[in-house]
Amino acid sequence: MAVCVGIVGGGLWVFFTVAYIFGLVPILDQVLGTDHHNPAPESENALVNNRLLNGWLYLWVPCQLGVLFWALYEITTQPHSAMEKFGLAVSVGIMAGGGGINVAHELMHRKNLMERALAEILMGAVTYSHFCVEHVLGHHKYVATPKDPATARYNESVYTFLPRTFFGSFKSAWHLESQRVHNHKQAYTLKDRRLRYGLTWVGGYTALFLLFGLEGIAFFVAQSLVAILLLEVINYVEHYGLLRATLENGRYERVAPKHSWNSAHTLTNSLLLNLPRHADHHYLASRPYMILRHLDDSPQLPAGYAAMLLMALVPPLWKKVMNPLVEDWNQRVADTREAQKKPVLATG
Repeated sequence: MAVCVGIVGGGLWVFFTVAYIFGLVPILDQVLGTDHHNPAPESENALVNNRLLNGWLYLWVPCQLGVLFWALYEITTQPHSAMEKFGLAVSVGIMAGGGGINVAHELMHRKNLMERALAEILMGAVTYSHFCVEHVLGHHKYVATPKDPATARYNESVYTFLPRTFFGSFKSAWHLESQRVHNHKQAYTLKDRRLRYGLTWVGGYTALFLLFGLEGIAFFVAQSLVAILLLEVINYVEHYGLLRATLENGRYERVAPKHSWNSAHTLTNSLLLNLPRHADHHYLASRPYMILRHLDDSPQLPAGYAAMLLMALVPPLWKKVMNPLVEDWNQRVADTREAQKKPVLATG
């Protein structure tokens, strides 16, 4: 809806989405406060099977694509200033990154092939299809370890993290899919996502050129870049400075709530399908968004995602706020681990 205001209004209205997400939402997050309420176990089945809560995920796909093509038509057929084109690209990218990628993230974790296909469409709409592979098969396995390109290291700035995760995630996705298709003898078939995504990108960009020319391609690339940056900066926030211990057998400890930063801010969770309840998502990745829980035994972010994203863009401020929280949390984890090692002495 916010993007539509920009398309119709033109002028400075093209930045309405930016002002709403990064101006109003952080303020409302603080005003509305946090919500630690969890759905009752007996209501979980009804929530998971609720047609409205599932149906709007499917409806998002044609809505996002419709707004994207509307914006492409506007900027390639109507007179617009460079500022307006830039503002629309940023706004559409925020819609695709904050909304579309979030919906795709929910659907790619499901078993239904139609839902996974919708996730691939949404990720293809921002030229980031390989995320479907790397996130599910790589990130969830190696999160909070040095092997995960999407886990930000302690004291690492977002500007160092971004190129590392961008290239590392693509490399990881290629390796993981190569292994999968080799094991299942599906290489170079349409079940090979390396081939399928490549054909989708070539076909998609060819269609864009034929319909909207080079200007349309430039707009599409720009909104893709904004969406990707939004995704990866949020990845930076979600696991910053957290590490899983290496066990005596050389394996990493099991993923636990302590390995993801949580945000309990009411508005942020409402807008992002409870994604900020990130500890529970990693604890049980198959748990649908409607029944994700707030877990007290997870580290808590001091603000909602929009505010944390803005903070991450200013490394000195980020480190001033987050480094003490990381150090305090890691010390608590270490103390707990040490206490568990001590033998319990019999008394009496």
